[in-house]
Amino acid sequence: MAAEQSKQKVIFDHDGGVDDLLSLMLLLTMQHVELLAVTITPADCYLSDATVSTQKILAMFGQDHIPIAQGRLHGINAFPAEWKAQPKICNAFPDMLTQKFNSDSLSAKAADELIAELLMQHDKVSLLMTGPCSNLVAAIEYLPAILPAIEQLIWMGGAVDVPGNVAMHNHNKSAEWNAYWDPIASAKLFTYGIEIKLISLDATNCLPVNLSFLSDLAAQKGNHVSHLAGQFWATTINSIPSYEFTYFMWDVLATSVLALPSSAIKFEDVELNVLISEPNAGQTYRCQGSGQWAKVATWVDKQQVLDYVLEQFKRDF
Repeated sequence: MAAEQSKQKVIFDHDGGVDDLLSLMLLLTMQHVELLAVTITPADCYLSDATVSTQKILAMFGQDHIPIAQGRLHGINAFPAEWKAQPKICNAFPDMLTQKFNSDSLSAKAADELIAELLMQHDKVSLLMTGPCSNLVAAIEYLPAILPAIEQLIWMGGAVDVPGNVAMHNHNKSAEWNAYWDPIASAKLFTYGIEIKLISLDATNCLPVNLSFLSDLAAQKGNHVSHLAGQFWATTINSIPSYEFTYFMWDVLATSVLALPSSAIKFEDVELNVLISEPNAGQTYRCQGSGQWAKVATWVDKQQVLDYVLEQFKRDF
C-alpha cells in the first residue's frame, strides 16, 4: 500500500501523433507512475483515429480502465493534413487491428472538464502535455481553483534560442508547432505561475529518429513493445532524411523527464512569453521582467535517453 501511495500521479494530454502514441507506450512502462487519465487534443491528428489508438494501447498494457476524454477545442493554425493522418496508419498494423478495447473508457466529459475534475480530486499531480496546451488552459480558465493541485507541467513546446519548425507562408519560422496551433492559449499558459518544465526544440533537436536508432530498436523486435514501437516510428521514415524536415523524439523526450535522473537533462531558469500575431505567432521568447519563469531544457545526454527508451521498450505487453 505504501508503494502504491508513493506513485507519481500523472494526467497525460496528447494530440495523437506517432510521437504521442509512443509516449503513451513509454509512460505505461513506468512502474512509478499512476496514470489518472489520458486526454486528447484534436491538433496533430484526426480525433477519432487518435482516440482508437489510445484505447487500444491502453488495452494492450492492461490499463483500459483509465479514462480517456476528447478535446473539443480547435486551434487557430491547423496542422498539415498528411501529419494528422498518421494515427490512421498506425491503426492499420495487424497488432492494432486485432486488439480489442474498452469503449466504456471514453468519458462523456470534454478533455478540459475531466482535467478540472481530476485536479479537484487529487493534489501533487504532474501534467504531461505533448500537444498544444488548449485543454489545460481551458480547464484553468473554467476553474482557477485547480492550480494548487498542479505539482509540475512538463510541456513539449516552444523554441527559445533555436529556430522553430513552422514553415508556413505567413510565418517567419520562429515558432514550434504545439505553441503555434493555439498561440493565444500558449501565451495564457505563461501567466498562471505553474512550475513549467519546457521541453522545447532547444533540447529535442539532438534526438533525431534515424536509422541507427531504429536498427537498435529492431534488434529487440522479439519483445512486443519494441516491435510495435518500431512499426510506429517506421511510419515517419518518409521524412528521414529530408532537406526540409526531420522527425525527432519530441514527445518521447518530454515523457522521459518523468523518469530520467537530473544528470540526463539540464534545465535553465528562463523568463518567457509568447507572441500571438503573424509573422511570429507562437514564438516563445526570453523577456526579462515581463514574462513567467520556466525551466527550459537546454542540454540532453543523448545516449542516456536512447538507452533508457530502448530498455523500457524491451518488454512484452
